[in-house]
Amino acid sequence: MIPWLERDGDFPPVERALAHPNGLLAAGGDLSPERLLRAYRLGIFPWFSAGEPILWWSPDPRMALVPSELRIVRSMTKTLRKADFEVRADSAFEQVIRACSEPRARQTGTWITDAMQAAYTRLHRLGVAHSIETWRGGELVGGLYGVALGRAFFGESMFSRASDASKIALVHLARQLDAWGFELIDCQMHTPLLASFGAREMAREQFTRRVAELVKCPDVPAPWVLDRFNDPHAAAVASKRG
Repeated sequence: MIPWLERDGDFPPVERALAHPNGLLAAGGDLSPERLLRAYRLGIFPWFSAGEPILWWSPDPRMALVPSELRIVRSMTKTLRKADFEVRADSAFEQVIRACSEPRARQTGTWITDAMQAAYTRLHRLGVAHSIETWRGGELVGGLYGVALGRAFFGESMFSRASDASKIALVHLARQLDAWGFELIDCQMHTPLLASFGAREMAREQFTRRVAELVKCPDVPAPWVLDRFNDPHAAAVASKRG
């Protein structure tokens, strides 16, 4: 059994999360900015489908990427050097979250419900939820969104309408976060794609301890603006000079 959260009730300790399904901690509550930010600071995130109550999770282990440990395979390096794209931050948050909510191939529904979209759009307007967007020819072709607190970024979802478009956004995000001194990107669950970029599993106790430290750091002011070093040609020249 998991506890039901009343509107003003706090989360139980993450150590009480179920092992099966991995990380299920509580149900109920709401998606107010206050509760969502409280959840992220504790290493908890919401994940539920339409028709279900709000479900709160804190899996063990937790997939995470240290920005300075970003790994880019050779084929991705070639894609980044093509420069037939533009990467922006916080210029189309609502478009990104809507695109992320679209069912994937062989899926019939989405966990990014209307209520979730409204909740994270509120966080964006408060300056704590951010989008990284890949544009090509003036068209949004890929991107991701998540929540930033202090020097920790909590990734939520990504989408791609063109080859490698979401990967391009992830690379630019990790580079920028590293430049800003971020030390953690929460990836929530293991996927081969994230592992290929250097993400690794962390024990929940280690993850939550690190998050508790990082969220105390000052926030990067919103809206975010990507530094010029994120230009792939500039990065390539800089690496040759080094």
